[in-house]
Amino acid sequence: MTITQEEAQDQSERQNLYAALIDKLFQCPSGGEPEVLDLHSDLLDEGLIKMMVQVATYYAHHDNQDAAKFLIHVARELSKQLGLYPNEVAS
Repeated sequence: MTITQEEAQDQSERQNLYAALIDKLFQCPSGGEPEVLDLHSDLLDEGLIKMMVQVATYYAHHDNQDAAKFLIHVARELSKQLGLYPNEVAS
């Protein structure tokens, strides 16, 4: 399956919006994350979660464990809210 140039541009723009939202999460006061996410509910999807994990991985490999842990925490909570994270792990 190939994507059109317009679809590629749309994906690129969405990636930029995800990156801007992640920056806003880092800049907001502690506890303000839900409000920031609520203001950008149109971006709350699996793509955002994947990008959060990618950015967290980058930070983890570049000696910024606090930033990595923060993003993983937000991604996990968002995944739960979106029904993408299992409530219980199968045994």
